[in-house]
Amino acid sequence: MSFRLILASTSLIALAACGEREPAAPVEATQTITLTAEAIERATPVAVAPTPTPAPTEGEAATPPAQPDPGLIRVQILLDRSTFSPGVIDGLAGDNTRQAAAAFRSANGMTGDAVDADLLRKLAETDRSAAMTEYTLTEADLAGPFSPPPGDLASQARNGVNYTSVRERIAERFHITEPLLQALNPDVDFRRAGVRIVVPAVSDNALPEVTRIVVDKTERSLRAFDASNRLVAFYPATIGSTERPAPSGTLTVVGVAKEPDYTYDPDKLSYDRGPNKITVPAGPNNPVGSTWIALSRQSYGIHGTPDPSKVAKTASNGCIRLTNWDAQQLAAAVKPGVEVRFV
Repeated sequence: MSFRLILASTSLIALAACGEREPAAPVEATQTITLTAEAIERATPVAVAPTPTPAPTEGEAATPPAQPDPGLIRVQILLDRSTFSPGVIDGLAGDNTRQAAAAFRSANGMTGDAVDADLLRKLAETDRSAAMTEYTLTEADLAGPFSPPPGDLASQARNGVNYTSVRERIAERFHITEPLLQALNPDVDFRRAGVRIVVPAVSDNALPEVTRIVVDKTERSLRAFDASNRLVAFYPATIGSTERPAPSGTLTVVGVAKEPDYTYDPDKLSYDRGPNKITVPAGPNNPVGSTWIALSRQSYGIHGTPDPSKVAKTASNGCIRLTNWDAQQLAAAVKPGVEVRFV
């Protein structure tokens, strides 16, 4: 895979990378409960430990999907703004939110990993801004270009990897799942400019300069530290797989590519996607998302994803996959030579 890398010397480097999106699933409705901005601003999370939903036995009806908790939506937004990322905002209990809460609690003199009223109180003390806001859809939002849902690499190369819809574009801008965005705006037609919608009040807070990164393969997380060894960001991450594990030991950052192309070259890569070299153009649904942070081992990097809801929940081809917005935030704070340690 080749990428346009931004380096101190402004030279260009060709690299290979990993990542491929699974076929997009249809957006399912979640409007069995009413969610309003006012309810979210007043809510506290229901302290329930995340548990996997068991598969139904033959003849048994499937368990209805969990419904978003207004209190968890509020906590996830405040964690996102604190740079202790829960990944995508969905209002559902899960390991990504629990681990972000644990990291925030530890950094702020608290113990445990509970997502509870005490956590919310501390988050609100450090950030008193409203959790929700309004946004007006613009003609630019509607203008596209849009692409079909990503298929195999050949179809991505032919059709492009732009957003598939206005709703997907807006959901990513505000770090939220499409089903939750629609549930917050149940009667909205996202194809109409001038419509006001309710969205999370996220921010793109810049990190201080990052001098060290720790990738925890067991926890499926990435931590970023500044020169004083202070934890400045926590991100959930997809990290390799059993067949193609992430590296071990210590690497360094080589450079950063914004809006990278993705090139599959069967002569350079060990995993099989076909016999032909294929270049997928830049775009948010590119197999490596909107950002590539190149590491000092060829074909390995930290990058974005076309499917933020699956971060830390699926496998990768050895690389470290973050949401696009988390990858962008981290990329803006690193320079060549930053240590990346795998534990």
